[in-house]
Amino acid sequence: MHAIVIPGNGRVTADGSYELSPRCVAALRLASRLAVERPPRAVIFSGWSPVGGVTEAEQMRDAWDGPDSVELVLEPTARITAENMSRTLPLLIERDVRSVTLICGRLHLPRVRYFFGGVYPRFGIRCGYRVVPHGALREALAWEAAAIAVARSQRRAAIEELRRLIAG
Repeated sequence: MHAIVIPGNGRVTADGSYELSPRCVAALRLASRLAVERPPRAVIFSGWSPVGGVTEAEQMRDAWDGPDSVELVLEPTARITAENMSRTLPLLIERDVRSVTLICGRLHLPRVRYFFGGVYPRFGIRCGYRVVPHGALREALAWEAAAIAVARSQRRAAIEELRRLIAG
């Protein structure tokens, strides 16, 4: 069984609401096309909203324009990439998924590989990756540079969370 996983990405707007970033919208469009070419068992949308209201996962589901036959699964609590990984893994295991296509921004790919590619295979799930361009390149570079510094501790925490989720 195959699935598609999209770690969300959003931004707070001038009016204080939270919306999907252009990068996330591009990832969603790519997922829709891939789901037509190779129908997955499920498409999993993962991501929260830091201001309350509609989460990234819910916004992605609401914007989905891929096949209606695909199961759309929401994981609306993940705040960081490590949590996207740890909180989507049980959803994949429940569905007996053995391979995933992860869709993310090009600059986000090293961290996605580190988190997902470093953990999913331990549970028998192969990872493939597809990337979309980033919009604001300078902001994305700064964000990724800062995030890489805490990636190791975030992965440790995510693996510990997985141990609790899977054991309980």
